[in-house]
Amino acid sequence: MVEVPEHLRRRAEEARAKAEAAKAGAAAPTADAASEPEAASKIPAHLLERSRAARAGAAAPGGDAGGGVAVADPPAAAPPPVAAGPGGHTQRLLTVVKSGSIQDVKAKPMDKVHVWPHLLVAEFVACLFITAFTLLFSIFVNAPLLELANFNQTPNPSKAPWYFLGLQELLTMFHPMVAGVTIPGIGLFLLMMAPYIDKNPSRRPEDRKFAISLMTIHLMFWAVLVMIGSFFRGPGFNFVFPWEAGLFFEL
Repeated sequence: MVEVPEHLRRRAEEARAKAEAAKAGAAAPTADAASEPEAASKIPAHLLERSRAARAGAAAPGGDAGGGVAVADPPAAAPPPVAAGPGGHTQRLLTVVKSGSIQDVKAKPMDKVHVWPHLLVAEFVACLFITAFTLLFSIFVNAPLLELANFNQTPNPSKAPWYFLGLQELLTMFHPMVAGVTIPGIGLFLLMMAPYIDKNPSRRPEDRKFAISLMTIHLMFWAVLVMIGSFFRGPGFNFVFPWEAGLFFEL
């Protein structure tokens, strides 16, 4: 059973005392005029005037001052109902229940937006911009191809495109099975497992040390291999210094 707070209990006792005083005042029809201001706060003015006239006519000799019919006193205003709670105590639910709506209507900041139109509009505008830039670049900048390949004269060094030079560099160090399958497969597997290993939803770099470290190692490893294959490999794919033997690299 919920214990009624002390201030609610005092308020209920005061209300009960007022109700008993009002009931006692209604039982005495010959109350003096001093109690009229209090009753006036509860009974309309025209009813009070009618009650005074009826009492004056009843007090006159013969029971009728103006030859009219005596009007009975209007019934006294009923006291407000007092609801009894557990143990006879009274309480108001609005003072017990915490104020506030059940459903929170205040908008809370969220880090999510709808895919349409917010995300797709931005991606579509970016796609249009890249397409226009590529078109203008291809109009004003020539990109000539090399001469026709001569199968009797193989270029030395023979290098793959720059994005495959990291793999070609690995082939000079390891067995083709290790360099072409094992090492790239391990790297791709670790990248695929990263979201399942690091489940931290935070976007702050200091909270994502594992993910950032893994991606940094992957990028630096591949970038170093590409740079070595591009600028430090000369004829016969031998290691050379570009400031001594020159550059053996073409896009």
